[in-house]
Amino acid sequence: MSSEANHNNLLCSHTDLYPLQYLAPAKTLRLTPAASNFSRPNRNSARCVSKRAYFGTREAKCLDQLIPISFTGTVQCDGYSAYGRFAKARASASRPVLLAGCWAHTRRGFYEALDHAPKEAGWILRQIGHLYDIERNLRRQGAGCALRDAYRASQSRFICARIQRVLQRWYLSRRFLPKSTMGKALNYALAQWKSLEVYLKEPQIEIDTNLVENAIRPTALGKKNWLFFGDADAGERSAIIYSIIESCRRHGVEPYSYLHDVLTQLPSMTNRQIKDIVPKAWAAASRSTALRAA
Repeated sequence: MSSEANHNNLLCSHTDLYPLQYLAPAKTLRLTPAASNFSRPNRNSARCVSKRAYFGTREAKCLDQLIPISFTGTVQCDGYSAYGRFAKARASASRPVLLAGCWAHTRRGFYEALDHAPKEAGWILRQIGHLYDIERNLRRQGAGCALRDAYRASQSRFICARIQRVLQRWYLSRRFLPKSTMGKALNYALAQWKSLEVYLKEPQIEIDTNLVENAIRPTALGKKNWLFFGDADAGERSAIIYSIIESCRRHGVEPYSYLHDVLTQLPSMTNRQIKDIVPKAWAAASRSTALRAA
């Protein structure tokens, strides 16, 4: 990928699947919503779309409904096994996708292992911290793909190689029990290593899935308060509402103003006009109106 134009023609999906509860007559069933955040390089919110969908399973098949078969880019995700099955199915259908790992999820395991192995886990956390320092520096500079590629090749790659060598040495020497917190963190990191290195080769990829983690945070916090949905249809309605609200947030649109204006216009509009009132188009029209008024 030599040119920034080529990078910008690629699409990246930051995806997360997380469980919620809903009620059904005489029993409680588990409903699993999946949040998918499609983004372009550099966390540019003006070029992002956030989409929620709710399914009754966390199986790989629900990803086919989130990510169209025409998708040929990179899916950035955590280590949940459904993503691997999804990638294998797409490869079998001659529509391969590349899975990129998440360093935030990898870091979390070592953070949880600090009490068990403070020296070793602390060392890994410091190395991962160096990787994040590089990414913060790139964001401050507003770096494009070419600069991100150069920094990661000259700095991040060597840090990753150092981490991998140490993890492999600990694994081969059986330094930690597999069931211990440190053993689990080590095994997770090594199992994900190929995907964790994807961001070094693909500069349009972020170091983690925090874009989608931030997008689904309202749901994650909300379920601690409302606990469950009344039924599956309520989950689907919630997915639509959350998608609209999150898209408004990404495009700098105040949700109440947007919904008030759109719901006022909607009864007199045709289906062909819907594209003109999505949050991105609405935000652009509002800016144009403000400029003319000025």
